[in-house]
Amino acid sequence: MATHSAHPFPKSSAHDLPFWRKYIFSTDHKIIGLQYGITASFFLFFGFCLMMLMRWQLAYPGQPLPVIGTWFGDANMPGGIMLPEFYNSLGAMHGTIMVFLAIVPLVFGAFGNYIVPLQIGAPDMCFPKVNAASYWAYFTGGVVMCYSFFVPGGAANSGWTSYSPLADIATEGQTWWLIGMVCLITSSLLGAINFIATIVQLRTKGMTWFRLPFFVWAQLVTAFLLLLAFPPLEAAGVMQLMDRLAHTSFFLPSGLVVSGKVLEVSGGGTPILWQHLFWFLGHPEVYVLILPAMGIVTEIIANNTRKPITGYKSLVFSALTIGFLSFIVWAHHMYLTGMGTKVSAFFQTTTILISVPSVIILTALFISLWGGSIRFTTPMLFALGFLPMFGIGGLTGIPLAFNATDIPLHDTYYVIGHFHYIVAPGTIFAIFAGIYYWFPKVTGRMMSERLGKVHFWLSMIFMNGIFLPMFIQGMAGVSRRWYDGGASYEFVQGVIHWNVFMSVSAWCLALVQIPFLINLFWSACKGKKASDNPWDATTLEWATPTPPPHGNFVVPPIVYHNPYDYSMSGAKKDFTPQNQPVEA
Repeated sequence: MATHSAHPFPKSSAHDLPFWRKYIFSTDHKIIGLQYGITASFFLFFGFCLMMLMRWQLAYPGQPLPVIGTWFGDANMPGGIMLPEFYNSLGAMHGTIMVFLAIVPLVFGAFGNYIVPLQIGAPDMCFPKVNAASYWAYFTGGVVMCYSFFVPGGAANSGWTSYSPLADIATEGQTWWLIGMVCLITSSLLGAINFIATIVQLRTKGMTWFRLPFFVWAQLVTAFLLLLAFPPLEAAGVMQLMDRLAHTSFFLPSGLVVSGKVLEVSGGGTPILWQHLFWFLGHPEVYVLILPAMGIVTEIIANNTRKPITGYKSLVFSALTIGFLSFIVWAHHMYLTGMGTKVSAFFQTTTILISVPSVIILTALFISLWGGSIRFTTPMLFALGFLPMFGIGGLTGIPLAFNATDIPLHDTYYVIGHFHYIVAPGTIFAIFAGIYYWFPKVTGRMMSERLGKVHFWLSMIFMNGIFLPMFIQGMAGVSRRWYDGGASYEFVQGVIHWNVFMSVSAWCLALVQIPFLINLFWSACKGKKASDNPWDATTLEWATPTPPPHGNFVVPPIVYHNPYDYSMSGAKKDFTPQNQPVEA
């Protein structure tokens, strides 16, 4: 049964608070969602810049970086030529920033904070101050991570996975990486508890479980993933900090030789323990990225096909199944550790099983297009672009489920291509779709459709230009960690020319974000004014004033209908809002 909120629903947003309380240290879920969105967007841009630096080194190994090469100093780029150590730092920090500081905070922290309370008819999150604390823990972790670039020895350089024993003996930047990760994990745990409590306790009258929009279900499953999977990694992060600072040996084996000398440690630790603890989070983290993206895409496809989503309950149960199975597939990242055939068979089986609910969701979304009166708006284009891109990412993951094929492909660009199809043209396309879709509700203005379509088509072309050739290189055996892109290895000479093509595509992708930025800032100030429900949608966020005031709703909404009651057959209007009384 849906429960009722004890919070009042203020009639006005005229909050007489000073600027710093209203917009900086706010407890309003909408402001906190915007804080997450703005901060994570900055980190997304920063992480993308790190990738573009790496792409120069891969395309033109040993050549000075033009113009900005001298900015980094001789410690990192003597004469503008990138050193291997700096390249390793760029790789480690690019992965960390994109996953933990950009994508997850955008899909969970930004979209989740802003939209979930609106969609369930709540006035705010269940614990507003905990919500604010979650953002500031995230912000602190991000600042600490970025500060590591300025410490002696540079930022973390042991990969985004921080594998031991290398990470235990790496430069000072690795310590700051671990401190930052502890802050980020704490932020995610606070947010996860808040989302679960909010969705369970603050649903408005009539908002039963199967009247929840699929976006809310996706955020709920994501919150449980974070709550259950992050604590082992936080414990592991603290243990690795102890190895580095207190000379323990949780992950350091006895007899380790470093620079020709045996490393003196207090006991016999095991690097494999770190891998287990990391990947117990690392694989659910993939679904932390993709489930909210699926939720965004579902909302937009339902709205723009003007018909109910096919198999709504199958989507819900598939999301729950993904949440369960994601905890028993982690060791498919560890086939090279020499696990036995029985253990390998178990993880191969569960990895194939988890593809089934993902396929069900994707198939339901494809079938939903059949017979729909499709509107090819900009959000719909990005949502449609998500479907084949996620499909490519999923299909290319199947060979990695089996240890016989994973072992030769492991640590090659095939893995990079597979994962990035899930995250870049996959999740990031969903993020763009969500921005274009909910922008009118946040700002009260519409974004330009013309600029939006230019942004979509060019992004689609260059995204594929970056990642599709990675499968070719990976099948040829090009390692993901080669500093020179493979130029010094004879057996990959036939495929390394793709590095230039991929790098140029990456730089072009950066350029085609300019129309999006112009659209975003121009529309926020000068765009066409939007009504409260410009897309003729059914869910509750469109029943609030635009932008939503403090407390969201003037009066508590009552839900009478399913989330996607669209109909084209003889109706005077083709949608029925969830809060429209039955007799109306």
